[in-house]
Amino acid sequence: MPELPELTFAGDDATATPVWIAPAATIKAALAGEGGDLPAEAVALARASGFEPRAGKHLFFVQASGAAGVLFCLDEDGEPFQLGALSGLPEGVYRLVGSLDKAALAALGFLLGSYRFSRYKSAKPGPRLVAPEGVLRAEVEAEASAVALARDLVNTPANDLGPDELESFARAVAEKFGAAINVVKGEALERDFPLIYAVGKGSPRAPRLVELRWKPERAQKLALVGKGVCFDSGGLDIKPESAMGLMKKDMGGAAAALAASAMIMAANLDVSLRLLLPIVENSVSGEAFRPGDIYPSRKGLTVEIGNTDAEGRLILADALALADEDKPDLLVDFATLTGAARVALGPDLPPFYTEDEALAEAIARHGAQSNDPVWRLPLWKAYESKLDGKIADLNNAPAGGMAGSIMAALFLKRFVSPGVSWAHFDIYAWNPAARPGRPEGGEAQAARLIYSLAREKFGLAKLS
Repeated sequence: MPELPELTFAGDDATATPVWIAPAATIKAALAGEGGDLPAEAVALARASGFEPRAGKHLFFVQASGAAGVLFCLDEDGEPFQLGALSGLPEGVYRLVGSLDKAALAALGFLLGSYRFSRYKSAKPGPRLVAPEGVLRAEVEAEASAVALARDLVNTPANDLGPDELESFARAVAEKFGAAINVVKGEALERDFPLIYAVGKGSPRAPRLVELRWKPERAQKLALVGKGVCFDSGGLDIKPESAMGLMKKDMGGAAAALAASAMIMAANLDVSLRLLLPIVENSVSGEAFRPGDIYPSRKGLTVEIGNTDAEGRLILADALALADEDKPDLLVDFATLTGAARVALGPDLPPFYTEDEALAEAIARHGAQSNDPVWRLPLWKAYESKLDGKIADLNNAPAGGMAGSIMAALFLKRFVSPGVSWAHFDIYAWNPAARPGRPEGGEAQAARLIYSLAREKFGLAKLS
């Protein structure tokens, strides 16, 4: 069983180096001799060294006692993860001095900024932070550790993270939280989930559907589905080299769904959770599915393969159909589904789709509150007919290529019953450049906002 990562605060430490936090305006006023609560030693050194107060910048100084101190300039625009910039401090234990808006979110930003992927290359020990006053340490650590798991999964190359390995991490999460797990493979997968089987049958690494269930006796039901394509060559419609380099991250939807599930279980929410991970590798071989092939789906709709590189929507279709059969109170899927989403909104702002207006409002609100931003795009009904197949019910990739993210979402919509509260997230699962709290590499986009939304919608379980 693999070991799950942990991001944690330091224990209380009287010798921790103090970090005075202040907005740029406060520091500038102190430098101009207009008072303030900053240490005189810090102000004197800042003047002498020409320190320019800008968001994220810090200055080491020596206090009158001889102990070290740090002056840290806050973002005046209120970037919630600004403390993530402190991850650049030298190894040691630090504690904050001064007030901080949204302390829990800021502390989470520090932990997320301290993440390092060190499986293949050792990382230098970094700074550790004493949990700020008033922060519920265990809750913030659980959220950060779940994100670290998703990042580890996305960052791991496909030679070390195939379907077997991704399943093993799902098993580790299930074991940690006492959830039941079931895996469908082989003949049962071909019979009951023919689209998942079709996409994965070209690889020697067997396709499967992993199902995790937690608290099935609860009245309210939440279903999470995550696209788990461990590597996407494009299949017989093979990708060009420029598009294949990051395809280890094509299981980023599964990573995000697993992270959100871990957060929900760690918080002991009052909900029956069902996690579905269709896991495959989209490979080129004599067994691979072909353009023009037609396959049945779990829902009964037949699908003509317009392009083998539109495989994610196929495996999600069967998993969504299964989730839909249970009529959940909320159904959410995460998928690194289309390059069109990145063209439209860039890597940092995933689009989401839903016909539930109340859910759309809640998603946008929780995205802002949790600093996990998303943007709504429409399920444009006028485009639906373009999915109609000529000799099958549907075509997975109709000709034309326009509105690619919307077309993929409309395809998935065919596998969810009207009236089910459903949202689809077309995520990138990757930070192309480092930002505070967001190191370069794998990312669990939309997972934290769904956790935040679930806390509000379902609440915490009552202690027995």
